[in-house]
Amino acid sequence: MKKIIVWFRKDLRLYDHPALWEAAKQGSVIPVFIWSKDEEKEWNDSPTSKWWLHHSLYALKKSLYDKGLNLIIRSGNCKTELSLLIQEMKAEAVFFNERYEPSLYKRDLNLIEYFNTLGIHTKSFSSGLLGHPTDICNQSGEPYKTFTPYYNKLRKEAIPKPYPIPNSLKGSNDLIPSLYIEQLELLPIIKWDEKLHRHWIPGEDWALKQMMKFLDQRVHQYKNGRDFPSQDLTSGLSPYLAAGDISPRVIWKTALDYMEHNKNETHVEAFLRQLCWREFSHYQLFHHPTIQHLPMREPFLQFPWMGSGDLFTRWTKGQTGYPLVDAGMRELWETGTMHNRVRMVTASFLVKHLLVNWTEGANWFQQTLVDFDVANNALGWQWVAGTGFDSAPYFRIFNPVTQSEKFDVDGSYIRKWVPELSKLPAPFIHQPWETSAEILLQSDIVLGESYPYPVVDHRAARERALLAYQTIKK
Repeated sequence: MKKIIVWFRKDLRLYDHPALWEAAKQGSVIPVFIWSKDEEKEWNDSPTSKWWLHHSLYALKKSLYDKGLNLIIRSGNCKTELSLLIQEMKAEAVFFNERYEPSLYKRDLNLIEYFNTLGIHTKSFSSGLLGHPTDICNQSGEPYKTFTPYYNKLRKEAIPKPYPIPNSLKGSNDLIPSLYIEQLELLPIIKWDEKLHRHWIPGEDWALKQMMKFLDQRVHQYKNGRDFPSQDLTSGLSPYLAAGDISPRVIWKTALDYMEHNKNETHVEAFLRQLCWREFSHYQLFHHPTIQHLPMREPFLQFPWMGSGDLFTRWTKGQTGYPLVDAGMRELWETGTMHNRVRMVTASFLVKHLLVNWTEGANWFQQTLVDFDVANNALGWQWVAGTGFDSAPYFRIFNPVTQSEKFDVDGSYIRKWVPELSKLPAPFIHQPWETSAEILLQSDIVLGESYPYPVVDHRAARERALLAYQTIKK
């Protein structure tokens, strides 16, 4: 039979894996994963994402084993390792699903040309997004710069149906050298493993369970409820999407089927809109490869950032003196994720209250998020900082107190993640520094000792930020 290498990357699943599906139809499947630190720089620089990858690889290995296949694991340069495997296995083809990060997309095109020239049938398939980033353009044939017209166009597109899991998979009987997953050394030096496992179970099976749990139990409250961090009403699918444990097309189709049968159009549509934001992030990264490091709006190259330092450190540790900000940063450190509403507040606080360059915050999120996604991370920070084409206006500066009062009314989210404030009743918990000495004493709080004073005054920080933005406004 024709031997086909199926190269797994950020698609560690069997459902909606077109490369696997096509290989299963045409011959015997040789499943391969190659870890390349140099080529996967963003992935390699994210300890929590590598933690997820470690455990997701175990889940994929088991799924393949149950189908009669062994996952071959290699480490090193992808071109070199694929070439060696082709020789060892006498493989006739290499199939894989596309990656859209600019450097990897270009590398993959070169690999396809190289192996096809050698007579090895090499082909890539669309899978990680709802569509290819070149599929949607404005009336002038140019990429969209803002989300709403892009979303309106995408929503009218026919999204391809996900590929089913192959009914049967034929493997090779050859003994093929393979590394153990542990030899990839993906687990972080910091002992995150135990605490992250209290909150997450990586892998395709749990991704599908999480999706169905969300649609069955929570989506009917999603549109408004997703803004309240103490309520468990978000999908919880972001790390599974980031790792490729589930595809966006599976989520899209399942959500639309749910909407058709349950008539929760408003809430499901709000959820699909967030899925399209992910799509838009990858779309922008594809067309603007520098957005990880450089502002999309050129004037911001001259923005007078104040640099990082002690204030940045206090932000990372959840010691800013603003309870909602501190709760979010501590949730991030403990769980590897943070509620989306609080992400916006904490990010805004860093770039607008502290005037720390958004790239510093993006790097910290890369270090700590289990759902780190290079495109989502970059565009999210550019949106908050006002440096993106389609972003929050420069004068939109989240007030961390009013955000807390509005979205964590009784303070339950704060109490969960900032336990030293747990005895402080609402509304005082939103701004302890404005609370009477008597109530602080009754709540076992000594400002400056058990909980810090605010690192900046909101009003003064807001005025300073507005002045800074005026310097580059055109």
